[in-house]
Amino acid sequence: MIPANMITNMNFPASLSVLSFLGACAFSTVSVLAIVVACFIGRFKLARRVMASIGAVCVVYLALLGGFSVVSRDRLLARGEEKYFCEIDCHLAYSLVDVTEAPAAGSTKYTLALRTRFDETTISPQRPKDRPLTPNPRDIRLADSSGEMYEATVVGGSALATPLKPGESYVTRLRFLIPAGVRPIRLLITSKGWPEHFLIGDELSPWHGRTWFAL
Repeated sequence: MIPANMITNMNFPASLSVLSFLGACAFSTVSVLAIVVACFIGRFKLARRVMASIGAVCVVYLALLGGFSVVSRDRLLARGEEKYFCEIDCHLAYSLVDVTEAPAAGSTKYTLALRTRFDETTISPQRPKDRPLTPNPRDIRLADSSGEMYEATVVGGSALATPLKPGESYVTRLRFLIPAGVRPIRLLITSKGWPEHFLIGDELSPWHGRTWFAL
C-alpha cells in the first residue's frame, strides 16, 4: 500500500512507466528485425506497414512522455519532509534532517544530514517482508540562487548504497564546499542512470518538474 499524499520522483505509476519503456523498446527491436526480413524476401509493402507501426508507437510514447512532463511542476520540501523513490516493488524515502555550516579557506563548508528510510508500508505482496534492499545510485547536488550546482562528498554516517531491511533507516552526512559569499538554497536528489530520462513521468525526463529540498 502506498501512503496518501506521497511525494515521489514521478507523476506516473513507476511500474507502468518501466513496462511501457521496455515494451516500446522490445516492439521497436522486433519490428526492425521484421523490416529487415521483409525487405530481404521482397515484401516491401509489409516493410512499410511495419515502419508505420513503429512511427505510431513512437508518436504515442513521445506524446505521453511530453504530456506528463508538461503537467508536472517543481516542488520544494521543508526540513523533514520525505521524497520517495520507487524500487519497483517497494519505496525508499529520503529526507533532509539537519544542515550545519562552517567557514573554510575561501569557502563555506556545508554539512547535510540525509536520512534514507525503507518504508515497510509500500512493499508489494510478492516481496518477502524481510528481504534487504540495496538502494539504486543517487545523484545529489546543491544549488545556489543563480542555479549553479555543487556535488557532494560523503563524510560520515552510512554510505548511500548501504542495504537496509523494511522499516530500517540510516543517516548519511554529506559535505559541500561552496565559494565564500555564495549561499545555497536547495538540495536535489535524483536517480542516476540514462533510462530515467526516457521513462514516462520521471522527473529526469525532458521538461519535467523536480522535487527539491529546502535548506
